[in-house]
Amino acid sequence: MLQRNDNPERQRTRARDVRASIRSGTWRQQTSGLTPGIVQGNVAIVPAAYAGDFEEFCNANDRPCPIIAKSKIGDPMLPALGADIDIRTDLPMYNVYRNGALENEVHDITSLWQDDLVTFVFGCSFSFEENLIAGGVPLHHIDAGVSCPVYLSSIDTTPVGPFFGKLVVSMRSFTPADAERADAITSRYPLLHGGPIHKGDPTAIGIADLNAPDWGDVVPVPEGEAPLFWACGVTPHVVLMNAKLPFCMTHKASHMLVTDLLTSQMAAA
Repeated sequence: MLQRNDNPERQRTRARDVRASIRSGTWRQQTSGLTPGIVQGNVAIVPAAYAGDFEEFCNANDRPCPIIAKSKIGDPMLPALGADIDIRTDLPMYNVYRNGALENEVHDITSLWQDDLVTFVFGCSFSFEENLIAGGVPLHHIDAGVSCPVYLSSIDTTPVGPFFGKLVVSMRSFTPADAERADAITSRYPLLHGGPIHKGDPTAIGIADLNAPDWGDVVPVPEGEAPLFWACGVTPHVVLMNAKLPFCMTHKASHMLVTDLLTSQMAAA
C-alpha cells in the first residue's frame, strides 16, 4: 500500500534514493506507488528536426501530453526536475524505436545518445494516486501491488505534422461515491492528466474487454463499481510509432522518471 509522507525533504530524499537504485540497475520494475508525494514523469526523446512539431502536438493534446520539462538539444540533464537527473540512466526501462517499430527495451541509453536529441517529460497520473488514497478513495491496483491497466481507445488526438493517433487511457474503478471524489481530486492536477475523460461503458471509447489491457496489468472491476478512464502518457508511444521517425525513445509503460518535484506543486490554483 502506498503510504503518505508529508515531509518534503524526506520525500525528495526518497526520490533521490530511488533514482540511485534505478541508475545502478538495481530497480528495473514499474514505479506505481514507489515515491509518495513526488511527481513521476512520462518521457519521449526525439531528434531535434521533429521536436518543433512534436511540441506543437503535445500542446494541442495537453490531456495526454502535459509538458512539465523540455531539455536543451543534445543535453541529457533535466535541472528543472532534479539537479542530478540524467535521462540516459534514470529510467528503469526504455523503449527504443526505429522507423515506427519497437526495436528493443533497455535499462540504459548512454550508448544510444545523440547530440541532436530533445527530451520531453510529461506529468503522470501515478503522481495523483497518493491524493486519492489520502482522500479516502481506494485504488485496487495499488492494493494488489501491480500497475493500473492501460488501453488504446478509439478517441482521436489532434494531429500535427507527422504526429497523429488514438488516445491511450488508464483505468481505475470506483463506487459511485468514490468516483465523484476521484473526479474532484484529480481535476485539481491538470499537469498530471487532470480529471477522467470518460466514465462508465468502455465500449463507448472503443475498449472491448477490460480484462485485455494493451499495457499494464489486469485489475478486475468489482461488482457495484464502474470504470473511470484518464488520458495517459503512453499516448506519445502510439503517436511516435505512427510517425515512423527514424529513431526515438520513450519510457517503457509504467516505468517512469522519478523527479524531485512535489505533487503539491502541481495543484491548480
